[in-house]
Amino acid sequence: MNRIRKILVSQPEPENNKSPYHDLAEKHNLKIDFRPFIHVEGVSAKEFRQEKVDLPAHSAVIFTSKTAIDHFFRIAEETRTVISESMKYFCISEATAFYLQKYIVYRKRKIFYGEGKMEDLVEIMLKHKDEKFLLPLSAAHKTEIPALLDQHKFRFTKTILYRTECSDLSDLADVNYDILVFYSPSGIKSLFQNFPNFRQNDTKIASFGDKTARAVIEAGLRLDIQAPQPQAPSMTMALENFIKDFNKNNGKK
Repeated sequence: MNRIRKILVSQPEPENNKSPYHDLAEKHNLKIDFRPFIHVEGVSAKEFRQEKVDLPAHSAVIFTSKTAIDHFFRIAEETRTVISESMKYFCISEATAFYLQKYIVYRKRKIFYGEGKMEDLVEIMLKHKDEKFLLPLSAAHKTEIPALLDQHKFRFTKTILYRTECSDLSDLADVNYDILVFYSPSGIKSLFQNFPNFRQNDTKIASFGDKTARAVIEAGLRLDIQAPQPQAPSMTMALENFIKDFNKNNGKK
């Protein structure tokens, strides 16, 4: 490999050309492809009923993501459950709260949101301690969230509404990339589920976040590019720094 030319990002393709990946590709004459290595599947109405969770018995719901919102309203529809207009919505961030407009008349509901951290949201929830909260989660969720609610003695019910599954990547078997970019440990799991005999060789591996970096190393792979770093807070900045050094040291042919 004399030069970095092709990159595969294990995420959905950005919706417009304003993505920093678009700028990176133009600046360094790169071919950057996007392909989600994982996808979300909702639990069925039958599976949900087996959890024995009574949606109408709850007066408030906690949303930690837009995905949780989608699957809460999906399961309500599939189980023919009417969500009361008095339901209170507690969202991890303002962006998550605004996403509720897809399903409800925003200005007519009681909606609260934090600054992006669960600790912030809990401070708001403490003013509504008498509510009975529902916490929709993924099958693979952060245990810190229910633990934090337990710590503050909230009355709440966990419900698993969706799970993360590995995507079928068989069509990539004969396609080679100079850099593979991962954003979650699930992406690494999907790589080996699809290609059990994967050998890294000269392929560079980039990861975002400490958990993803650990997953790369635990899988026996060489971690070449890691973000965030003080000099590269974003993945595209980390990639650009690496590409500039690599191409300079290996010459441009």
